Amino acid sequence: MLKRLTFIAGLAVGYVLGTRAGRERYEQLKKSARQMTQNPAVRNTAESAAQQGRQFAGKAYHAVSDKVGDRVPDSVAERVRSLRERTGKGAGASDDWGTSST
Repeated sequence: MLKRLTFIAGLAVGYVLGTRAGRERYEQLKKSARQMTQNPAVRNTAESAAQQGRQFAGKAYHAVSDKVGDRVPDSVAERVRSLRERTGKGAGASDDWGTSST
């Protein structure tokens, strides 16, 4: 009950402070966020994190498939096989998980 009251109080304080800041502050924060996301250093970091995530997912896929082996239901195994057989190259290429590699 105390957690619920604390949450509600925090929500009320946030609402009051947010309405006092007004639209100008909102627009200022929005502009700052847009500038940050368009920064080349931020974009490069995000891209490298995404690439590392794809590499980790690939390694995890192989580790799990080695351990699980034939104990996977046929429907799941068939879906994985169909995803692995895709060989699209270029902008719309997908990886082993069926996601685009952008």
